[in-house]
Amino acid sequence: MLDGAARKIIDPPLGAIGRRVAALGLSADTVTVIGCIIGLAAAFAIWQHAYWTGLVLLLISRFCDGLDGAIAKSTESTDFGGYLDIVLDFVFYGAIPLGFVLADPAANSVAGAVLIFSFYINGATFLAYAVMAERHDMHSTVRGEKSLYFTTGLAEGTETIAVLSIFCVFPAAFPVVAYIYAAICLYTALSRIILAGRVFSRR
Repeated sequence: MLDGAARKIIDPPLGAIGRRVAALGLSADTVTVIGCIIGLAAAFAIWQHAYWTGLVLLLISRFCDGLDGAIAKSTESTDFGGYLDIVLDFVFYGAIPLGFVLADPAANSVAGAVLIFSFYINGATFLAYAVMAERHDMHSTVRGEKSLYFTTGLAEGTETIAVLSIFCVFPAAFPVVAYIYAAICLYTALSRIILAGRVFSRR
């Protein structure tokens, strides 16, 4: 929901940084992998109860996730780059809740499982919609130039990063916030299924 507004703010500085990094010879795919590794380090820090360290690493990881696209625009976008980006995004989004589950299994395991389940369903509706959109030669730039067709929703990247950051700042609130955000993700998934029914049943 907030990705469009966020992109208007972050895209200009990211573009400038991306051009400078590209000039140094660092590829977009390399930055994608680095961002994922930093994200996994954030999950490990959270597991070890180093929540503020996890927060910093989490935000650096997502900065890399935005930077790789800016680098790709300055050099050459590839289908593999888009594929790698979305796959490693899902690695990150699964790893952070897992870190909280491992940090306190007694308190967080059920809520963490529900949250990851909601991510799984939401991700499936997103990717399946993108596949069908490609099949029907549909295009959208509502979230900028992307390798996949992006459908908007209540739970997008900006909201998810905000929620993961809240977990780090208030780790004791993880179960409550996780249940609330899981419900938002499932609502987003349901709305995308309804949208798919309206769009693809006519094609």
